[in-house]
Amino acid sequence: MNDISETKTPWHLWVVGIVSLLWNAGGVSSYMMTELGMLENLEMPPEQLTYFSNFPAWAVAFWALGVWGCFFGSLALLFRSKWAVTLFGISIVGLLGTTIYQRAVDLPPESMQTAGQTAFAAAIWIITLALLFYASRMKRAGVLR
Repeated sequence: MNDISETKTPWHLWVVGIVSLLWNAGGVSSYMMTELGMLENLEMPPEQLTYFSNFPAWAVAFWALGVWGCFFGSLALLFRSKWAVTLFGISIVGLLGTTIYQRAVDLPPESMQTAGQTAFAAAIWIITLALLFYASRMKRAGVLR
């Protein structure tokens, strides 16, 4: 078995890490704009502004776990830290809580219930699960320390 210090960093780790960091920066931006009351800058319809502004604290907490877990997971991946796996796992928990809120507790306004929105939500799940899987593989391969 290779010593961890001898394990070379594969080129794809940098690609996945940088692309995922940029992707997750979009989620952080959305979260921060909402929490700082800056949604008006996005010129959303009033019913969408009301919907996002009225998330209960528990849903906001899950959203924070999802967004920040994935963002810091991407950073951990770039630093070759084994914590990437844990952080992506935390983001899955946050994504699950947010999904339950938006799909079962308080449905978004009809203007947000489009095929595009559904596809985007599915893409978030697919990408987040893929990042968790990728980080787990890199940890098993000895790339993450």
